[in-house]
Amino acid sequence: MKTFDHLSVIGLREWVALPELGISQMIAKIDSGAKTSALHASNIRTFERDDQTWVRFDAHIGSRTRQYTRSCEARLVDLKRIKSSNGQMQERHVIRTAMVLGDRRWDVEITLTCRKAMRYRMLIGCTAMQDAQLVINPGLRFVQEKPLLEMPR
Repeated sequence: MKTFDHLSVIGLREWVALPELGISQMIAKIDSGAKTSALHASNIRTFERDDQTWVRFDAHIGSRTRQYTRSCEARLVDLKRIKSSNGQMQERHVIRTAMVLGDRRWDVEITLTCRKAMRYRMLIGCTAMQDAQLVINPGLRFVQEKPLLEMPR
């Protein structure tokens, strides 16, 4: 991983992977002004597994012009009221999953929401980055290499 003063440098856009969700590569917008991270999801529904609440959803991981979806399941960790970018309050499902950026992997909380009007299908907020020791250079994009993961089929 490229570093600056022992901190990893990232740009405003980076390739990430969410391997526990079966997502090997997608572009994420880095937004230090946002507290929470968000993933474009639809068909969100909860179910019970082993006395825990889980959520099943379709993750939209392509772009507006090249749309791809992936059916995913994750344990529900919370329901949060979030103020969206347009100022509306929304109740969102929150999951916790591993994220890979460059050569680093760590667990992050991600809210599930409709981002179809947004250019990027994933937004990484400051809470997800606080323990990762990252420096954001707003003049750069795609500083880190794409995650190279072999994903199960």
